[in-house]
Amino acid sequence: MAAQIKMPSTPIPAVKKRPSTKPRLISSKLAFKGRVFSVVTDKVEEPGGNINTRDVIRHNGSAVILAVDDSGSKKNPWIVMERQYRHAANQYLWELPAGKIDAGEEPLAGAKRELIEETGYRAKKWSPLVEYYPSPGFLGETMKVFLAEGLRAGDAHPEEDEEIELRLIRLSDVLKMIEKGAILDGKTLSSVLLYARIKEKRRRKQAKRRKK
Repeated sequence: MAAQIKMPSTPIPAVKKRPSTKPRLISSKLAFKGRVFSVVTDKVEEPGGNINTRDVIRHNGSAVILAVDDSGSKKNPWIVMERQYRHAANQYLWELPAGKIDAGEEPLAGAKRELIEETGYRAKKWSPLVEYYPSPGFLGETMKVFLAEGLRAGDAHPEEDEEIELRLIRLSDVLKMIEKGAILDGKTLSSVLLYARIKEKRRRKQAKRRKK
């Protein structure tokens, strides 16, 4: 005999939805202004009607470059990687080339500039890969990732405070480094994994077409 489920005698009241509203900035105070970013304390009425005080880091945004050399192998191309010391992380990190977008600068122009400055490479083909917020709880910075292909080597011109070790690493080896926890940089993790997924989907589509 199947067990009978007893329903509660008192009905559970429905959860009332708060009316959706647009966010409204009540006040904004500059708490800190530095060379790269500023910090503001905002009092804001958020969607739903709650009034909160938020400390927000304001930043012009960054351009990230996934520079790929597939001249030797389309399946397993070289990826331009950098290793440099990051004081905030208190360690050396493996990263993709990236840098701050200057005020009034187009993101693609910033990406091209950063690739030349940090690596010396120039690329024939540029295409947007993804844009994301690395830490939207308190950071207003967006990161715009570009795929750079058709690379041509040149002289790098890093800034005075930059000491960058440049390496070309096979995509398969970068993925192994990710699996082992050797890459801790968020922009590199998200960009390389997305790129690898896109390449795999394209490979599968091409394989299906060949079978037809």
